[in-house]
This record gives sequence, C-alpha cells and structure tokens, in this order.
Amino acid sequence: MELPLVVGVDGSDASMRAVSWAADEAVLHGVPLRLVYASLWERYEGEALAETLGKPSERLPADNIVDAAAGIAHRRDPDLKVSTEVEHDDAISALVSEGRNASALVLASRGRSGVAEVLLGSVSLAVAARADCPVIVLRGSHDNQARTAVHRRVALGVADDQQNTEAVRFAFREAQLRGAALEAVRAWRCPARETVDHPLLTDEPARTYEARAVEILEAAVGEGAAAYPSVDLIRRTAEGPARKVLLGASAQADLLVVGARRRQGHLGLQIGLVTHYVLHHSRCPVAVVPQRG
Repeated sequence: MELPLVVGVDGSDASMRAVSWAADEAVLHGVPLRLVYASLWERYEGEALAETLGKPSERLPADNIVDAAAGIAHRRDPDLKVSTEVEHDDAISALVSEGRNASALVLASRGRSGVAEVLLGSVSLAVAARADCPVIVLRGSHDNQARTAVHRRVALGVADDQQNTEAVRFAFREAQLRGAALEAVRAWRCPARETVDHPLLTDEPARTYEARAVEILEAAVGEGAAAYPSVDLIRRTAEGPARKVLLGASAQADLLVVGARRRQGHLGLQIGLVTHYVLHHSRCPVAVVPQRG
C-alpha cells in the first residue's frame, strides 16, 4: 500500500498554499494526499486565532477547512486521490502520529496572524524534530512554491560521515524525480588559532580541513551517485559556518535537504542547531530527514 503524503492544514492562506504545493508533490511521487486538521490549534494560537477570524474558536468549521483544502488539491489534479481527517488532538501530537504512516509530512511555517506565525513555526519545528518520516517545511510566503520548479536544483547539506545515509538517499530520489541537479554541500572551518602558528604556514591548516571536507563529501555521496547515475551531481565544499553556507545554497534551490539524527531513548528535540537555523531562515522548502543511530 502506498503511504500518503500528509499535509497539516489550519485554514490559513499559508497552509492552503501548502496544500497546492503538496498536491503537486503527491502527483510527482504517485502517492495519495492526506489532509489533516488538528482541532486543538487554539492550544497554540489561543485568542489570536479567534480575533483574526472574527469568531469564537469553538465555532471554527473544521470540516469546511478540510473540504476547502480538498477542493484546492483537486483543482491541481482532478485524478489525485485525496482523503481528509479532523483530529481531536493538539497539532504536534496529531501530526507526529500521522507521520508514522506517511511518506512525508508537509507543513507551512506561517499562520493566520503575526502571533500565530511564530506559534505555527514552533509546531513545524517540533514536528520536524520528532517525526518518523521526512518533514518538509515550506518557508516564506510560498508565492512561488506551488509552481513549476524555478532553479531545477536540490541542495543537500552533508553532515559528518556517519550521519548522512537516509538524507542522501532522499536527496538523490528527489533530484531524479524532479529532473534536477543535486548540489551536495559540505561546509568546513579552520580554527583561527591554527592559522597563526607560523607566518609561512598559514595556508597549510586550511588545506587540511578542506581536504577532510572533500573526503567526507565523497564518502557521503558515493553510493548515491552510483545508484542514481542520471542525476547531475555537483559536489561543493565551502569555508564558513554550516548554517550560512546552507542558507546561501537555499537561494538557488527548489528544495534543501538536511538530516536530523534520532538517538534511541533521547527525549528532547532531536534536531541540530544548523537544521534549527535553516528551518527559520531558508529561502526554499526544507526537507528534514530523520537519521537513525
């Protein structure tokens, strides 16, 4: 049975644009689309939600919201299989639960108001840090994210050599489906203290760190390159903080893929600082792929 692509909807313009984006993705991947509304959004949005819509939160027409979302999806493709669900639970719990039987989760990062936008951002962050499946968070206003890919490029942030497998596979698959190039990026930095040991040797430490970055990058993408020979693979190492290097890559990509390591028995938010940063600042959608181990 094909696992559906699940979208969290809350009635906001941003979440409805996310439905359009996700409908295109579901068609591209040949999977059903599932639209989920969590009825306890007010736990996160409180009075701001009711004030924005001009009515008490308990009167929000949840069924109307998912029906409207289904209509948007069918306008993208009348033949797309679409199901809807209203969950009587908080958004994080409902979406994490849905992710156990999903090919991926799609979430908008903006809500109905300025306050709700911040809160919805916290929901997407928490879901990305806990879900068992990839979570795609749509950044910004989504003004161009439901259209044909602009850059025809998928960017992949390469972390340490033992933490890349699932994210690398995901990135290669997405690039192949999109007919896009895959830019695999590894950031590196040379500690400042190592560049001043000797005035004639200032370049040597930097070359060592850059060479190590190249090794990690090659080890990470080697298997994927062999499995997906038709994908145009661009390997790039860049000096600087990883978060800034990936932010730069996102400006020229239609999707940025990063890994989030899951440690068995660890109870906190299992998401790194770099992933946390790009989820807030990326210029394109971000796919957070859970990494086991």
